[in-house]
Formats: sequence, C-alpha cells, structure tokens
Amino acid sequence: MRRLRPDPVPDALIRRVLEAGTWAANGGNMQSWRFLVIRDPAVKQAVAIYYRRAWNEIVGPRYRAGGPPRGTPPERFARMLEAAEYLAEHLHEAPVWVVPCLAGAAPTRTSGSSVYPAVQNILLAARALGLGATLTTLYLQFEKQAEAAMGLPPDVHSYALLPIGYPTGRFGPVRRSALEGVVYEDQWGRAFREH
Repeated sequence: MRRLRPDPVPDALIRRVLEAGTWAANGGNMQSWRFLVIRDPAVKQAVAIYYRRAWNEIVGPRYRAGGPPRGTPPERFARMLEAAEYLAEHLHEAPVWVVPCLAGAAPTRTSGSSVYPAVQNILLAARALGLGATLTTLYLQFEKQAEAAMGLPPDVHSYALLPIGYPTGRFGPVRRSALEGVVYEDQWGRAFREH
C-alpha cells in the first residue's frame, strides 16, 4: 500500500506491528535486528530527498524502459508506476517509518536473512490492523547519505524502509504470477508438475 494518509497512527498499533516483527524466525534466534521508528518530519524530509532522487534518476526510468512484466496487463503496470511515483513524492508524509537495521559488517546476501522475515511479519501485522505499509529499498541507491540523514552510526546498516499509515484506498486482492511462470522442478527451466 503506497498511498497513505498523513493521519497519526496510535502508538499501541505501532507497538503491535513491531512486536510481530520480533516474533519472526531469525538465524540462531540471535535477534540481531534493530528497528528505528522515525516520526520526525525533518528526518523524513531529509531522507525523502534521496528517495525521490533514486526514483526520478534511476528506478523510475528503468521500470518505464522495461515495460510490464510478463503476464501483467499494461494498465495494471501503469497503476503500479503511478503508485510508486506517488510514494516517491509523498514518502515524507507517511506518519511512521520503520527502518529494520543490523549492526556490524556491511550487508551481504545472507545478512538480511534474519531481517526480512521480521519485515514480512510487520507488513502482515500492519495489514491485519488496517494499516497500509510497503517494503521499499529505493533510498539505498544513496545508502550512505540516507543513513546519515537517519542518524545511523557508521557500523549500523538499514535493510529497508517501511512507511506505515492508514491507506487512502481499500485493500484489494493481491495479484501475482501463476506458479507455472515462476517455479521450476529439479533443474532450471524444467516445468513444475504436481505429483
């Protein structure tokens, strides 16, 4: 849900969403993630500059040049682009941001394996509570600048930004590709068959 109202979200709801994040599976049950909750308009404005720049200069043009993914009608793809652009222009208006982080070495392919299950739980909890949210990483195109604007220490790295608020519209059904288009069996390219 990329279109959010600026209305405040009660602390009790944000607490429930965060608790859901902490219940996620994580490597060795180390619980090494940390969550930065951002409500400060000045911080959001500073980070949003990098987010908007990433959308306008890098990600938006790449999406437009690539066209719709296979199986996605052009009108649905256009709506997705409009929503993504809306988020780029209005990210700073989302009342709450949750930024999942890890301290230590620079991010690797495996370091997020304990962070992203928590993110999924946060997204599911938000929706169950009637809150809109989305996972976005566009700001990571300007990682050092955006993380400095968030006030993160040099040894702490963010893995996503989750704007959370009340949606401007309604939740609809989720649309995804059919399994046959995304699942292979036993080797790459071999069609998946149910047994």
